Amino acid sequence: MSKKSLLSIGALLVLLLASCGGGGSGETITLIANPWPASELNVNVAKIIIEQELGNTVEIVALDENAQWDALAAGDADASLEVWPSGHGERIAQYIEEEGVVENGGPLGPVGEIGWFVPTYVVNENPELATWEGFADPALAGLFATAETGDLGQFTAGDPSWVQYDADIINNLGLSLQVVTAGSEDSLLAAVSSAYERQEPVLFYFYSPHAIFNRFDLTQVELPAYSDECYAGAESGGVACAYPEDQLLKILSPELSEKAPDVYTLLKNMNYGSDAQIAMLGSLDEGMTVEEAAQAWVEANEAVWQGWLP
Repeated sequence: MSKKSLLSIGALLVLLLASCGGGGSGETITLIANPWPASELNVNVAKIIIEQELGNTVEIVALDENAQWDALAAGDADASLEVWPSGHGERIAQYIEEEGVVENGGPLGPVGEIGWFVPTYVVNENPELATWEGFADPALAGLFATAETGDLGQFTAGDPSWVQYDADIINNLGLSLQVVTAGSEDSLLAAVSSAYERQEPVLFYFYSPHAIFNRFDLTQVELPAYSDECYAGAESGGVACAYPEDQLLKILSPELSEKAPDVYTLLKNMNYGSDAQIAMLGSLDEGMTVEEAAQAWVEANEAVWQGWLP
């Protein structure tokens, strides 16, 4: 066989290997999981499809929603797939719009909403507690008092790394409440479940979409309506209104488009509705692991994710 023929075969093999690489480079892709189940599910869905269809290895790293911005800007991670923009206005302005060191990856699909919740049996017994004004009454707020809060009612928050304005809302509205942090989403859910089983009052931070609303009959406490003016003072403690609805978005490292162009296209295209998240979250409640729930969704919804592929 001639040297020219060997070179031709070698060139052909290079082309074939490149075409099978999917991501265009075979690079390892690093996805960020934030400390709540929906974020973990999103990145596991992406991991399965990337590895299965594009051939890139995917590593998932756990980072809180604040630290992830610097990781993406430094090129230490490639994407985070569920950002709640209402808590990151300054970072979006700085990292995406001004410095261009993080890229807006477009909407994930679900519309999220953070709020205050109580079991519906609490509102049935005390209708005033359906709105924030009820908690300005020390006697009614005192129904939620614990040994930790004394005469004040307890407002139970979740993971301390989450963006939360509840202490500011309480202070600015003059409510007879004190924030107590559960420490994690699992701890928060356990506190709610325990109170619900005993039919005791509990007031807590939570968000939708989430499978908790399939488990418990809950009422969202009406806060003063959201406004841009209200949140203009968020960084200085000025929030005194409801959280806004959030069009959840993805954020990417600007280097990803060159590092792995097919992966970049897939993640930009990745978009599904709240129903998909709720279904997977429901699977977790039924005992599946995050990985199993993501795999089950991928297997059942090929017609959806095929449209994400380059």
